Amino acid sequence: MDIKKYNESINWLNRDASKADKKDEEPIVYVLQELPGTRIGRPKFNIIGAQKYGKLKVLLKEDTQIILSPGPIIFELRRLLKDYNSNDYLLLSGDPSVIGIAVAIASDINNGRFNLLKWDRQEKVYYPLEINLYEKGKIDE
Repeated sequence: MDIKKYNESINWLNRDASKADKKDEEPIVYVLQELPGTRIGRPKFNIIGAQKYGKLKVLLKEDTQIILSPGPIIFELRRLLKDYNSNDYLLLSGDPSVIGIAVAIASDINNGRFNLLKWDRQEKVYYPLEINLYEKGKIDE
């Protein structure tokens, strides 16, 4: 085995170990799109309260839209959410089609599990929601 193949094998084996280390890191709150008004310096909403749940990371510009093909946005969101894990949160902002794609990607990456931050207008705070699409349980009727 040559050195290049050996290094590739070692890197491939260590990739799971690096993911395990990330579980100990501070959670990330993925803000899907910049808030309206961000570009001119006056965001329409204050999302600083979401920092309680982790470090804020904005994924897309405020004017990002899906016009004809969703492919480029899907590719970009997959790249930006590749490190998403069970400790992280999605703050759903922006274009509803972008929100749907981001939730689907986070769910796909994390085996049907993802966390959302829901804004309560009356209390003026964010509440965390844990979603598990594959949860087995009885449905009360």
